[in-house]
Amino acid sequence: MVTSNASRAAAAPTDRSTLQTALDRVPRLRFGHLPTALEFCPRLTAALGGPDIFVKRDDCTGIAFGGNKVRQHEFLFAAAKAAGADTVVLGAATQSNWCRQASAIAARLGMAASLVLVHGVKGPVLQGNLLLDRVLGAEVTIVPGTDLEVLPQHLAAKAAELKAKGRKPFVFGWADLRTQSTAALGYVNAALELDAQLTALGKQADAIYLAGFDVTPAGLLWGIRALGMPTQMVTLNPLQVSGDRHLQIAAIAGGIDERLGIRVGIEPDQVITIDDYIGPAYGIMTDAGREAILLAGRTEGLILDPVYTSKAMAGLIDHIRKGTLKKGQTVVFIHTGGTPALFAYADDMKLDLADGGIAKA
Repeated sequence: MVTSNASRAAAAPTDRSTLQTALDRVPRLRFGHLPTALEFCPRLTAALGGPDIFVKRDDCTGIAFGGNKVRQHEFLFAAAKAAGADTVVLGAATQSNWCRQASAIAARLGMAASLVLVHGVKGPVLQGNLLLDRVLGAEVTIVPGTDLEVLPQHLAAKAAELKAKGRKPFVFGWADLRTQSTAALGYVNAALELDAQLTALGKQADAIYLAGFDVTPAGLLWGIRALGMPTQMVTLNPLQVSGDRHLQIAAIAGGIDERLGIRVGIEPDQVITIDDYIGPAYGIMTDAGREAILLAGRTEGLILDPVYTSKAMAGLIDHIRKGTLKKGQTVVFIHTGGTPALFAYADDMKLDLADGGIAKA
């Protein structure tokens, strides 16, 4: 295994019923198609010759092609509605899954979505997620550059502009700890689902792999530690930014302690987050990611995205090939979605009509 992120002895496990009760006390709007399935991947397992690979299908959460952000937005939109908002303000890059799913939920609730998007790698071309944002009626403002760290100032300015027009904006600040710890509750719920599913199968996961930056891994790690699940969680980071991810994830987990009134006490040294598979930059497809997309597609009919899940799967594949994960073990891959972005990366896939090979297990 990579290293240990086992829970401290001081954090006694919480039973599912107690945790579910605590979670149900937090305001939530239910949109997701939950629980998502946990599927065994026999051909991918055979092709890699390593551990039994299961995939938690959070690409199938519903709402505009689904993905992990649906879980987060169930809690965030509840907070926005409670505040009397008529518009949500949020931002990321132009091929943002977070913004696409927020745009869909806003439309369903009769709210407006105002997106502030950095130019990013793919720019303001109406394709993939950005096309869906406009189909869903979101207002889009593009700001130059690729640096997501400029967004807080732009979001604040957009909210002020909307307020001056008589609107009631609610900002989903991706760098705001309160927003992050609220959004992370969606993956506490995912941990509850996963624990129940593994128990029903009579299995324990030796490892959980997922693509994530901070919110999703914080919620899932908090949940599996709260429940005392005997598994290691490995986060493959898709984005290199300033600051220590271990500290940020632990801080968000601390926010969950406060929100739910259950102390798990995640420490930074319990967090495993790996930057090795980012490649040149966020949003740029890697050769290993391309291989992962083709292998998953041609063994299991499983579609990965170019920005997040392909790089996480590339990390899982590499760890299996290096012997970090072995035959006889069980690994769960959390498929966090993002698949609409693949349609903006057709050229990057380097395929043509002559390429029709079938991967052999």
